[in-house]
Amino acid sequence: MIDLTQFGEGITPQLYEDMREVARSAVQSVLQRATEAITERGAFRVVLAGGTTPELAYRLLVDADTDWRRWHIYFGDERCLSLGDSGRNSVMAQRAWLDHVAIPPGQIHPIAAELGAAEGAAAYSKVIEKVLPFDMVLLGMGEDGHTASLFPGHLHDAGERVHAVHHAPKPPPDRISLSLYSLCATRQLLLLVTGRAKQAALAKWLSGEPLPVASLTPDCGVD
Repeated sequence: MIDLTQFGEGITPQLYEDMREVARSAVQSVLQRATEAITERGAFRVVLAGGTTPELAYRLLVDADTDWRRWHIYFGDERCLSLGDSGRNSVMAQRAWLDHVAIPPGQIHPIAAELGAAEGAAAYSKVIEKVLPFDMVLLGMGEDGHTASLFPGHLHDAGERVHAVHHAPKPPPDRISLSLYSLCATRQLLLLVTGRAKQAALAKWLSGEPLPVASLTPDCGVD
């Protein structure tokens, strides 16, 4: 069992019984941040993650009582697949949640990964440069310690807002990911980690290994 109290300053871990409880807590955090952002700035700009637990949270959000007209949706990463492919994070989010609520279509900003990694990354950089910092970023962690599509051993230009990812260790090999800089440019970062298979990566994180997830150091801390 991993002792989560070993995490350093800026990390505030919370433990839950199962994936559904994690998803419910995430939904509460998202809606609270949305209310605060809409009250203070008139809009809520959130970055979505892929994965099973985020998908469960998205399904729970369908029935939420909120002003959807004020929501603006962005994505932390995307696979370079054709439009409509079920493997795309944006397609998953649409089917689980976005198709069922009244967010104006022009306020949903998918990554144009169908253009290829390089062209799609350049296009998305222009989209997000106008809106940083985000109000909230949702992320998960893979069994190897990757987050978004930032994988161990991969190097990227630190000055980029969005990375073109090639040779990913998981298919498809070409992807697009927000950079650490962009992911950390947020007022709240919520990291969702579930499953026994992630314990090895958590142990490596605590031991100081340079995993991508361990490089998340936003000023707001990590929840």
